[in-house]
This record gives sequence, structure tokens and C-alpha cells, in this order.
Amino acid sequence: MILLTRKADFSAAHFYWNPAWSEAENARVFGKCSNRNSHGHNYTLEVTVAGEIDPLTGFVVDLKLLKDIIEREVVDVYDHRHLNHEVPEFATMQPTTENMAIAIWRRLDGKIPNAKLHRIRVYEMPELFADFYGEGL
Repeated sequence: MILLTRKADFSAAHFYWNPAWSEAENARVFGKCSNRNSHGHNYTLEVTVAGEIDPLTGFVVDLKLLKDIIEREVVDVYDHRHLNHEVPEFATMQPTTENMAIAIWRRLDGKIPNAKLHRIRVYEMPELFADFYGEGL
């Protein structure tokens, strides 16, 4: 088995807000991120798949196909969007880096032929990222 990682970039806006809390409590917990006018990030996504190398092609997975799947399932849905308002999964959960990794796993799981999804890594900024390995799903 070998691991193969493909990267993609997208930009999106979001804010953190718990409607069950007061404005003061949201500000205390989420700080500047509770500004409902939102803020944005240039995200980097890493999708790592695991599989065996095809002896005829030398590939774990067709790289163009993997890119197309990531573009269709994630980048086209998230890029230049307001996550809270335009991406369905964030209508019911905070669009944190951690939750984005889980949501992207759900979007990609089972859609990559001849390979198993191994890891989703979402960078919110170069020094902040979340990894998800599919545990609990």
C-alpha cells in the first residue's frame, strides 16, 4: 500500500456564532470570529488516498480523475462562498477547520475509485490545520 496526496486551494468566508448564546457570550468564546459580517481565509486542502499501485499505469489513482473529484465535490462548492450561508452542511454546524475536515471527508468518501480515503487535512492558514482520518463515521 502507498499513500498519495493531492492539494487544492479555495477561498471562503465564515463566522462563528451559537444562536443559543447572547452576543456577549459569542464574543467571549469566539472573539473576532463572532463578527457576523464574517472574515475570510485562503484554505489549502490535502486529500490523501491509500491503495495499491496499478502495475500497468504505476498509479494508485488517476491523478486527473482525483483532481476532478476534488474540484467537483469541494472546490466548486466552497470556493468564494460564505460557508455559513451558502454551504448546506454548515447550516447546522460551525464552519471551523475541524468541522470542514469532517464535512470534506463526507463529501469525498466512497467517490474515489480504486483507492481508499486516508486523510483530509484542511489548512486555514499556514500555521493552523486540522486532520481527519474518518474515525467515528
